[in-house]
Amino acid sequence: MHAEAKHKAVTHKLHFFFHDVVSGRNATVAQIINPVKSPPTSTFLGMTNIMDDLLTEGPQPTSRPVGRAQGLYASSNSTEIAFLQIMNIVFTDGAYNGSALTVVGRNPTLHDVRQMPVVGGTGLFRFARGYAQAHTHTLSANGEAIVESNVNVMVP
Repeated sequence: MHAEAKHKAVTHKLHFFFHDVVSGRNATVAQIINPVKSPPTSTFLGMTNIMDDLLTEGPQPTSRPVGRAQGLYASSNSTEIAFLQIMNIVFTDGAYNGSALTVVGRNPTLHDVRQMPVVGGTGLFRFARGYAQAHTHTLSANGEAIVESNVNVMVP
């Protein structure tokens, strides 16, 4: 019989910014499925994008990079702009370098604050549970966004 050591859970509070660049030479988003209808509905129902967004310490794109948000988001609502978001937050610098968090949930992008569950992770975040709150810092006319993110996770 093997005795298990009792460990106290550790809570991590993270703060960073996503840079969702939808056009130009340095785009970090690629549309892989067009909206269901032509012309598209006001919610772009069915549109699906792949992303590889830069994560930075501050809102400026020149701020210190801390990682990448890699995944997809699909318009999944016919009455408001809301996405099913599936992403890995991959840390490439600092104390969490080499670790990642997985976030899966509903992202109604026009709401001031959106909350999505953290459903796991790797490295320092193995078995992580918690939530990510997103707030649009800036949004351009062509849909490019800088999104502030506060993540609270508990690791057993």
